[in-house]
Amino acid sequence: MSGGTERTRPVGIDEFLDRVRADLNRVTATEAFAEAAEGALLVDIRYAALRDRDGLIPGALVVERNELEWRLDPQGSHRAAEATSHDLRVVVICNEGYASSLAAVSLRRLGLHRATDLIGGFQAWRAEGLPVTAPAE
Repeated sequence: MSGGTERTRPVGIDEFLDRVRADLNRVTATEAFAEAAEGALLVDIRYAALRDRDGLIPGALVVERNELEWRLDPQGSHRAAEATSHDLRVVVICNEGYASSLAAVSLRRLGLHRATDLIGGFQAWRAEGLPVTAPAE
């Protein structure tokens, strides 16, 4: 192969998710709620249309997926004020708990070693009856 790179065997997204989730201690909605009360940062990566349709989790930092690494890197020049340390506990939340797993692994690669995601995403949070602000009118 050119350039000295080794090609890896292609995998489907289901297998890939299984692989990345093996390194995550994913949390339930109830666990995420409790962790937030203890200082964990909930990060909502859903896109605007879903937030407008379904509402928001009070206190969650909204960062769309394409900005996540820039906003959560404690060393980055574009970091959010909440991105204070690589030791920060971050729970990433997407709509149903798929994209958030990939996002959490990306944050771990940046050194946020306590990053994880919410099993079932925002929909699981809402189904548990946890606090949600009303959707935009």
